[in-house]
Amino acid sequence: MTDRQDGTDGQDGTDPRDAAAPPDGVTLLVVDGANVVGSVPDGWWRDRRGAAERLRDRLAGLAGPGLPGRPGPLEIVLVVEGAARGVASVPGVRVDEAPGSGDDRMVELVAEAGGRPCLVVTADRELRRRVTGLGAEVTGPRTVRPRP
Repeated sequence: MTDRQDGTDGQDGTDPRDAAAPPDGVTLLVVDGANVVGSVPDGWWRDRRGAAERLRDRLAGLAGPGLPGRPGPLEIVLVVEGAARGVASVPGVRVDEAPGSGDDRMVELVAEAGGRPCLVVTADRELRRRVTGLGAEVTGPRTVRPRP
């Protein structure tokens, strides 16, 4: 555990958070949880957190193989907000609880990517405009959640 002011673990001078950082060429896949969950009328509104957990589990299977036209590995970040908060991360999917607007958090994630390839999954037109302005690509919810 890092407990020194300089951010190192005090043993070998390395920051243990560096081990989790993906290589620069790995695509960052940012998923608009509310938008993707809401794209299929399957009763998600009765249990938003459960719906977000099911989406997270579906996404975990994509981290290694990737998506059509976007081979893996992928770094996947599922952004949740509101009643969907409290969903835990799992191997392959980091769940990011937006403190306010999920859209604002996704824009921040793309901006923080520093030129890495980014793909944002959403159908939200305004969010698509904002993230493409930062250099991200966008795709719709069916890419990760096909209709039944």
